[in-house]
Amino acid sequence: MARPHRAARALSCIALAGLLSLTAACNGSGAGSGDQVTITIAGPNQWNSDPKSFGPAWEDLVKRFEEKEPGIKVETTVLPIPDFVQTLSTQLTAGTAPELVFNQAPHQPDQVVALDDYLTKPNPYVPGNQHWIDIFNPDQFGPKSGKVRNAAGHYEWVPFNLVTIGLYYNVDAFAKAGVQAPLKTYGDFLTACPKLKAAGYAPLAMDNGWLGQGWTYNVVMGMLMDKYYAKWNQFDADGKPGKAAQLTAKSVAHAILTGELDPTSTPEVAEGLRLIKKMFDACATPNWSGIAGGASFVGGNDFVGGKAAIAWGTNFADSSLDEVTWKHSTMPFPTITSADTSVSDGTPARFGAEAGGTSYMIPSTTKGKQLDAAVKFLQFASSTEGGQAWLDKSGGIPATRDGKAAPGLQGLMSGEWFNHPPRVMGLDLRPKALAGKPVYDGYLLGTKSESETMQKLKEDWTAAVKEQAKDAGWTEAWAK
Repeated sequence: MARPHRAARALSCIALAGLLSLTAACNGSGAGSGDQVTITIAGPNQWNSDPKSFGPAWEDLVKRFEEKEPGIKVETTVLPIPDFVQTLSTQLTAGTAPELVFNQAPHQPDQVVALDDYLTKPNPYVPGNQHWIDIFNPDQFGPKSGKVRNAAGHYEWVPFNLVTIGLYYNVDAFAKAGVQAPLKTYGDFLTACPKLKAAGYAPLAMDNGWLGQGWTYNVVMGMLMDKYYAKWNQFDADGKPGKAAQLTAKSVAHAILTGELDPTSTPEVAEGLRLIKKMFDACATPNWSGIAGGASFVGGNDFVGGKAAIAWGTNFADSSLDEVTWKHSTMPFPTITSADTSVSDGTPARFGAEAGGTSYMIPSTTKGKQLDAAVKFLQFASSTEGGQAWLDKSGGIPATRDGKAAPGLQGLMSGEWFNHPPRVMGLDLRPKALAGKPVYDGYLLGTKSESETMQKLKEDWTAAVKEQAKDAGWTEAWAK
């Protein structure tokens, strides 16, 4: 467990006790003992269901860092998947966050440390390195990427790995049902589901978390909206007029605030949700809305337990299947074709590999020796010396140039699915108050009409991009 913070932080925690789902903000890190400094890293468990540890591979990484830096002690606070976003966001706002926090918590740019200057200096754990940022794969983390800097244009987090996702499937279940893998088209997927049900399996493991809805939504919309890429591509990775390999947040905001992208009148938005509902209705685990959300797997208990035939999963999820008695493999999400919907232009399903899988940032309240120690941990974990053994044991894909992917991920790391991320991404928009929450439940469960859903999407998208514009200080007339 983490050590108590100093008194001022503890008093803040008492005030927040009714709001936070656990007392991570009150635990932790700031006080060192003698010459030793203690820092706490807080985030969700992406690898298993252990409420106290990120697993043996993580504990080994921490141990090796502490041996390398005997003056620093690292403690871990595991946050529940459904609550970590709100917990960390509240802590960042209140100034009670520990020294290292998971990067997906909504926040203002001034609530975290800008890492630009650190990234231009050597990483001490990489021999011969002159600029820390040079160790990373520039396609995923560097000046050319428009997705790794905050609204103010600063680097504020460091990736320890890359993340990709895909569909894991039970090979034995497919054989019993007479279903041929991989499922190549959306129609193939919908046709397979009744066969898998007849064989005694829930076709697609699902839960009430935001990952299952969000991943499906983003991949589907990435295919259907690709036709608008050239029209909406107005700003480069630096936020200046120009082009980017993927639509930047500023380009998406421009399209929405100028009315070029309106979910109530852009046919692909409604059609995409209709396709997702077909999949949920035909394939998803019964009573999925009553099942707690998972992390590395969606609906993981049903899939790992052999009850479901298919599940969304990250590359981290592979290690969760070490003990199962049935054969498993992976495949991309199927492509939506013109046979599935008239609005398809045949763009293949894509996800790519992204920085941000396991990525941490430093709250701006972290100062002095704690700040120095937190930076060192980021440097060590992102280096090959520190991170490669952890990658090997945790199903990791390196974010660095010289790292190696963990074995067994070939099914997720090939073809269009892995090699080319969607050019139109980031349409799973919602204001900060709804971050980390599933927002399509009403439509998917049939309690909210299509028109109501489209209008709510318009409201959420507009609120979200206006928040982005304010945080970034965009001065263009359209952003007002």
